[in-house]
Amino acid sequence: MMRGQEIVFAPLLAWPVIGVIAGASAVMVGFALWRGLRGWWLRGLAAFALIAALTNPSLQIENRDSLDDIALIMVDETASNRLGIRADQTAAALEHLETRVERLDGINARIVHLPDGPRNQGTEFNTALAEALSDLPRDRLAGVFAITDGQVHDELLDRQLPAPFHLLKTGEASDWDRRLIVRNAPAFAILGEPITLGLRIEDQGAVPPDQSGFAAINYAINGGEMMRAMVPVGEDMEITVTLDRGGMNVLQFELDEAEGELTTRNNAAIVQINGVRDRLSVLLVSGEPNAGQRTWRNLLKSDPAVDLVHFTILRPPDRHDGVPVNELSLIAFPTRELFVEKIDEFDLIIFDRYRRRGILPNSYFANIARYVEDGGALLVVGGPELASADSIWRSPLGEVFPARPTARVIEEGFTPQVTELGQRHPVTSGLEALAPAAEDGPGWGRWFRQIEMTSEQGQTVMSGVDGRPLLMLDRVGEGRLALLASDQTWLWDRGYEGGGPQLELLRRLAHWMMGEPELEEETLTATAEGNRITILRRSLRDDVGEVTLTGPDGSETVLELTEESPGTFSAEFDAPEIGLYHLAEGELSAVVALGPQAPREFEETIATAEKLGPLVIATRGGSLRLEDGLPDLRFVREGRSAAGRGWLGLTPRGAYVTRDLRTTAMLPGWAWLMLAASLALGAWLREGR
Repeated sequence: MMRGQEIVFAPLLAWPVIGVIAGASAVMVGFALWRGLRGWWLRGLAAFALIAALTNPSLQIENRDSLDDIALIMVDETASNRLGIRADQTAAALEHLETRVERLDGINARIVHLPDGPRNQGTEFNTALAEALSDLPRDRLAGVFAITDGQVHDELLDRQLPAPFHLLKTGEASDWDRRLIVRNAPAFAILGEPITLGLRIEDQGAVPPDQSGFAAINYAINGGEMMRAMVPVGEDMEITVTLDRGGMNVLQFELDEAEGELTTRNNAAIVQINGVRDRLSVLLVSGEPNAGQRTWRNLLKSDPAVDLVHFTILRPPDRHDGVPVNELSLIAFPTRELFVEKIDEFDLIIFDRYRRRGILPNSYFANIARYVEDGGALLVVGGPELASADSIWRSPLGEVFPARPTARVIEEGFTPQVTELGQRHPVTSGLEALAPAAEDGPGWGRWFRQIEMTSEQGQTVMSGVDGRPLLMLDRVGEGRLALLASDQTWLWDRGYEGGGPQLELLRRLAHWMMGEPELEEETLTATAEGNRITILRRSLRDDVGEVTLTGPDGSETVLELTEESPGTFSAEFDAPEIGLYHLAEGELSAVVALGPQAPREFEETIATAEKLGPLVIATRGGSLRLEDGLPDLRFVREGRSAAGRGWLGLTPRGAYVTRDLRTTAMLPGWAWLMLAASLALGAWLREGR
């Protein structure tokens, strides 16, 4: 308990009036002094007593309880301050400060722990400091101690601290680190065209002499085999990459771990580039005119990204009807140019009801078969001519067909059905949901012609009359082939009996033949949202194996997949930390980046005093490295330097809380009057002698 005394005033008149009276009294006393009156000083005291009575002075006595001062200790527990020995240094410094503060009288420690910032925002030290100060009385704050590596990522505190700020810096003077920086990378790229990525390998801190020069970098595309190269350190470099797969492509770059570097968390980078096709070059060769011919043309011409070359063979060369040759066509049919010289420039070739008429020799059909095996795409839409003696199946092209015609054409109504395998295949999976259900299957319109085929290889994803193969898909060498044993998809386009998903089916067919990733039969993909990774496995098998997920720290987690729909399996995983995750199931692999590959905490890892230096200077605090020893604490007066060799200062605040308050008049009113009258009488008596 402590006591405080103070004189307070409760004037009987307004202060300006009292001021006027005081001024008049001073003039009168001055006049008496000028006249040489010996009692002038008694007159002055009488006037003072009268003015004092008008101010009504009182003695105010407070009973106070003193309050302990507060030493605020900010403890950095973010990822960068856990590197190397920093976590141990932080724990030792915190224990030391708590012990020293306990030994000082009238001061308590308040500790604020600073975790990693949300959404990869880094160390939000200044925000945490502002929040801590908002809960503290400013008149009790004796000092702030920050145990941190000094790497902060928010703006400095914009208000004046009432106490010294001290930085206790973790880390070692010999710390050094190497990181990989992606300087620029496009968001999308044209397939088949080279793109340039800008990279840089940068060293920070006390780099050993034997680590400068060159570093080994490993890189891979879409989880494929790692490739290796030696690149210079500290120089901007460009890497040229050509994408050959549509959709999202993941490019992974990793540096070999260097001896003695602080962390490898910033040694890798993930670049995601969306691969798009510039133009889709399609060759459509039509034979006998039919109702579906316009449907094909309208479908392909409606897409501005499709370059369509369409030829219709109306008249065989052996036909003799007397028509002059110069009136047969505007241009000659460039068979050699299309099917020999430029065939590899086409992304897709479509034969729509085409029959052999001697225009294309067998060597051309053999070249088309070679085109498919080398990675091309072929779609055959068959009508009655596919079952005839002039069928292209009877050419060298028939060697890559997934089925052979029996020479029978079935002319009866049927509703196309998705087979059990087709329920799992991405080309036909979910097609039935695009139409209202009927009693005997999807509510699609009927077709009325089907070419009977005997399946020999490939996958039958749709069936027709009595379950006969209708749509067959096959991989031939590096390429793909689709065979549709009917020419009546146009009935769906015309809306006959409600129509059907003709546009979606043909779109999927074209994308599957182009090798689009979302339509692959066997895929393993993963997406990240927040800290949750969703794994999707598509397969034609009834069951799949477990997925092994490898985290950024090398830990492995085995996940069991659950079948969500035919051919689609999934699993979810809540990741404990951000970084690059590898997935593997059988021969399939994938990668997914959760947050940035190199989080903001690891962009700069060398301990520094520069970012918090302005706070230290503004408050006359101190900055020291914990590697050099732990500081002692002592009290210093406000306004003086609060740091020295081996010690840091705290400023006593002397805060208190008032428990009791009493006010007593210094003299009653009559006493003031008696005093003033006595002094005036004394002046009169002295001057009357």
